[in-house]
Amino acid sequence: MIKLPIRDHGTEYRLAPSKIVCLGMNYRDHIRESVSAKVSGTHDAPKEPILFCKTPNALIGPESEIKIPNILGCYGFEAPRTDYEAELAVVVGRQASRVTEENALDYILGYTCANDVSQRNIQIQDRSGWFRGKSFDTFCPVGPALTPVAVLGDAGNLAIRCRLNGKLVQDGNTADMIFGIPEIVSFISYNLTLEPGDLVLTGTPAGVGPVAHGDTIEVEIEGIGTLRNRVADPEGHTQR
Repeated sequence: MIKLPIRDHGTEYRLAPSKIVCLGMNYRDHIRESVSAKVSGTHDAPKEPILFCKTPNALIGPESEIKIPNILGCYGFEAPRTDYEAELAVVVGRQASRVTEENALDYILGYTCANDVSQRNIQIQDRSGWFRGKSFDTFCPVGPALTPVAVLGDAGNLAIRCRLNGKLVQDGNTADMIFGIPEIVSFISYNLTLEPGDLVLTGTPAGVGPVAHGDTIEVEIEGIGTLRNRVADPEGHTQR
């Protein structure tokens, strides 16, 4: 559980999701870079949202450390790579099952920034898919605030940026998402029931890249703020 201030309300929200549902390949420019980023996928836009989950143990707040997992040392990867991914996150406000796109916003409490940290070597090698490479402890930083849906609506035209040690590395807009917020929430709700406090990560624009011990990652989304986290490698070894 983490606490997020509700923007312009002077109150706090306790975020404790039962699940974190994520979208893959929801920006066309990220699909095009998927080969160089070593993300399995296709150059074709998906016909429906591509879903995967991160587990709640991955959740951390602003200024907390992203920790490169110790277990990587057991594999002897020639080029270990752990990536940042700036994303808009949806916080579910009430139970949602078989929700229509027209009514989807009624089930959203608000929005925050997220970093879908991804361990690429594990993500690529695991036969079961992306689950483990996305769900290590600390691999889902969110914050710094929760902006209510009443302020941002369907969040369909928000600048989204990521900086690595102060350098701009991702510069996109939620208008470039293949599937918008109402379609995403509706689609998920027809596959599984969303509960209050659940998180939905909506995909990342182009520019994903590796992090290393001591790096600072900043995810900035218009109307929400800037999520900042440092990276710590337990062994002090570079992850590039």
